[in-house]
Amino acid sequence: MTQTTDATAVSEDRRAPAPRRRRVHRAWWVAGVTFVTIIGAAAFRSLPGILIDPLHQEFGWSRGTIGAAVSVNLALYGLTAPFAAALMDRFGIRRVVAVALMVIALGSGLTVWMNSAWQLILCWGLLVGLGSGSMALAFAATVTNRWFTERRGLVTGVLTAASASGQLIFLPLLSWIVETYDWRPAAVTVALAALAVVPFVWLLLHDHPADLGQKPYGAQEFVPKPAPVRGAARRTLTVLFSALRTGPFWLLAGTFAICGASTNGLIQTHFVPAAHDHGMPLTAAASLLAVIGVFDVAGTIASGWFTDRFEARRLLAVYYALRGVSLLFLPMLLAPSVHPPMVFFIVFYGLDWVATVPPTLALCREHYGEDSAIVFGWVLASHQVGAALVAFLGGVARDRFGSYDVVWIASGALCAAAALMALVIRRAPAARAALS
Repeated sequence: MTQTTDATAVSEDRRAPAPRRRRVHRAWWVAGVTFVTIIGAAAFRSLPGILIDPLHQEFGWSRGTIGAAVSVNLALYGLTAPFAAALMDRFGIRRVVAVALMVIALGSGLTVWMNSAWQLILCWGLLVGLGSGSMALAFAATVTNRWFTERRGLVTGVLTAASASGQLIFLPLLSWIVETYDWRPAAVTVALAALAVVPFVWLLLHDHPADLGQKPYGAQEFVPKPAPVRGAARRTLTVLFSALRTGPFWLLAGTFAICGASTNGLIQTHFVPAAHDHGMPLTAAASLLAVIGVFDVAGTIASGWFTDRFEARRLLAVYYALRGVSLLFLPMLLAPSVHPPMVFFIVFYGLDWVATVPPTLALCREHYGEDSAIVFGWVLASHQVGAALVAFLGGVARDRFGSYDVVWIASGALCAAAALMALVIRRAPAARAALS
């Protein structure tokens, strides 16, 4: 009897299925598609800084006029973001992003036939600004919030790195096209890059884990897909008016405005023409910006890792303080050729470029919960308004003073103010209770 029982047990053991290998959670695939999408679509963010001199030479437009078109682009990039987050809740991520990419391609392609400054403002400012705003960091925030409950800081860092680095990695290619051929082939390249991403978005980017019958990464329970939220504009404005009554929103918006002023508005728009003023070739200056994009990946991912482990407001204070100090040294570093101190500045600025995003988004989640993506969209709007002001004022200062020195120094002082503002942000009651 015992032998029969043992034989039966052995037989059942043989029939037992082998343990399944753990599959990679689908959330990581969605994050990967999002990363590639943002990288591929980022070519359109690379062009303004290398167009200033060619447009000035061909059409005679002042740098202030060209900077005005860039400022419209940057402002709309930010102001569209919170509405895009709400539209994604209404129509889905895939539809909003695909339409945005086609609008970008249209705006960039039409610049080939422009001959007046208002057409530059219409095509590059309005159309590309609206399209890029729908592809802003609110897109990354929405994907992170829907697909992840753990590792949000890390994922935010990775997707943020894609947004910033993609803009800068294309610079050597586009600057080579401008110098070898003309600025028009570079504009066409941007349009084609945006269109090339559309099929990947439509086929591979899923809106919610529930669409695949899965839980968000790290979630203990299944999360049903919420019903489409109607009245996207009304909800966006309602969230804004609610956030306006809170102190953290003003501090986050203020610090992020300075972040935009010292990155997209200042370095991305004016570094290349400023280096060219000192005799540096256009391609060499654009390549330095590309190096910023490479090191931005490491800096932003590291910032996401730090955000999962340390207090976000203290991280912000450190990032802004170090950025301000580095800007004060920049006027002494610009030269006709690339030298080690300039390389050190570029590497350092790359590590700090958008390291501010993961802790800023973490503070939005901490204070505003389910509305955090839309609140972050409005905070991002302030980022781009700051960038737009400096993109315009930087060009005006160059026309007025003949150099960018005053712009570097003023931006360094603003970063010091942002560091102090970050320290004033208080922890949300729920976060304080979790620590106690």
